[in-house]
Amino acid sequence: MLKLEIVTPEKKVVDIEADSVTVPTVSGDIGLLPNHAPLISAIKPGILAYTRGGTTNQIAIAGGFVEVNRDKVSVLADAAETAAEIDAAAIRSRRDEIEKSLEESWQKPIEETEALREQLESADARLRLAAGK
Repeated sequence: MLKLEIVTPEKKVVDIEADSVTVPTVSGDIGLLPNHAPLISAIKPGILAYTRGGTTNQIAIAGGFVEVNRDKVSVLADAAETAAEIDAAAIRSRRDEIEKSLEESWQKPIEETEALREQLESADARLRLAAGK
């Protein structure tokens, strides 16, 4: 079993034992099982999944870091939401605003464009989770 903790600046989102965890890192999704080698990685916006007793649960996360040390997975996320917490209509509206800003991004510094793309990835992940995909 893995001890999984997911923490945001506002709250502790998850604190459970899991059989496996899949985390979206900047270098791709990684699957974690008990006795995993130590690891620290940046997380990209996406869907974190964990399995416990044959049931898989998913959480949309918006960046941060993951630290793995043998049987403990600690996720420090900028934001994390379950499907029930997501307001899909508000996310769609925000996504449209982000896309409009990106269309005008040729006038903006690259740092601002990268931030907008990350926000778009986060919105897409949240919408996928809300839709059950």
